[in-house]
Amino acid sequence: MNNLLRKLDLTSLRLFVAVCQERNIARAAEREFIVPSAISRRIGEIESIIGLPIIHRESRGISVTPVGETVLRYAQAVISNIEAMAAELSQFSSGAKGKVRLVGNLSSIVQFLPEDIAAFQRLFPDVDIDLEEQTSVNVMRSIKEHAADIGICNTIAGADQFEHLPYRTDRLVLMVPHAHPLSAATTISLSDVINENFVGLGGETALTQLLAQEAVNLGATLTVKIRVSSLDALCRMVHVGLGIAVVPQQIGEMYLGTMDVKLLPIRDSWAVREIIVIFRNKAQLTATAASVVNFLTNKQYVANG
Repeated sequence: MNNLLRKLDLTSLRLFVAVCQERNIARAAEREFIVPSAISRRIGEIESIIGLPIIHRESRGISVTPVGETVLRYAQAVISNIEAMAAELSQFSSGAKGKVRLVGNLSSIVQFLPEDIAAFQRLFPDVDIDLEEQTSVNVMRSIKEHAADIGICNTIAGADQFEHLPYRTDRLVLMVPHAHPLSAATTISLSDVINENFVGLGGETALTQLLAQEAVNLGATLTVKIRVSSLDALCRMVHVGLGIAVVPQQIGEMYLGTMDVKLLPIRDSWAVREIIVIFRNKAQLTATAASVVNFLTNKQYVANG
């Protein structure tokens, strides 16, 4: 039984499956456009490798032995996996087509998705991606309510109810005006600035929820003087001295050359966040949606346990 992988071949397994389905070697040979003797020889080779009979030849056809039933089950699984691989690979040779509804949180849309979607559409110009911005909470709601095919959000509470894959890592920093006393610091912790005036994002964004929870963990409440609806507005408020703010590093770096601000690394562990791709069920995704997931994650799919 050793080295079955080296000895068995796909053609023999495929012909054996055909014989089991037809329950007759002659009918299987006709279906597969091959002479019956060739099929008999292939089955004999499998039996020789295994050392046990897999079919009984009878006057009106064949019957499958218990050993043959085991071989049949695994042969069907192997063939099914090969066919699934061929279908997925065909997306890259013939090109995926169709429309995909993608909903992403603010951080992913500002930092990562534009370039990734542009790169995807250079490979698959016939795919239309309908992208909508939502908070992470609403991203999950959209997936749950079938309002979108794919979601991009932070790993907040509730994300585990979906199947998901890692997408990007998002590092948070503190943005302060250049004239702020803290600007000379090399690193910062939330506990160092808990009594400062903050500028924050409105609504139920993942960042707003994260900062509120971390403040509670310190036994405090953030003083948020101004709430805005975009990261651009957030940075502008810091620029004119209306407060300090926690922002994704890549976004903050975009404003260093045009605004009078400084970015300070946050040494707290929560300042490194995971951004994930979520969906209801991999098996239920269209081939086009699956091609978007595969491209964005560029990793082997693993269902959430």
